[in-house]
Amino acid sequence: MSDDLPVTLGFVCVQNAGRSQMATAFAERERDRRGLEDSVEIITGGTHPADSVHDEVVTVMQDHEIDLSDRVPREVSTTELESCDVVATMGCSTLELDAEEIDVRDWALTDPDGQDLDQVRVIRNNIEQRVTDLFDEVHANSSR
Repeated sequence: MSDDLPVTLGFVCVQNAGRSQMATAFAERERDRRGLEDSVEIITGGTHPADSVHDEVVTVMQDHEIDLSDRVPREVSTTELESCDVVATMGCSTLELDAEEIDVRDWALTDPDGQDLDQVRVIRNNIEQRVTDLFDEVHANSSR
């Protein structure tokens, strides 16, 4: 990942209504905190998007003053994902990307849909740490 081109990060799950929405929100926050608006692009989507973000996900993200109530799950295309440098799947994806230069990582996270709020908070905290670690890694790689 070079300084010349933006790094594109993708966060994908089946419904784009829980884990990938949380990951995207944390990535957007991390990008802003680090002043990387011009050098990090973020893509999110699902292979079979739901109608809305899960209520329990909206609730637990409010703990971090992040409002997901207006977000709408969307379908992500293979073409979009093949433009990414890193694609994080949430443990539910059936993606098969052909591009060898894409770093695909399966974060193997529990689905928050229908879980109690304490369990969703555990999932959220795990996602937040993974996103921070990913940004640390991207920053280290771009500094080389």
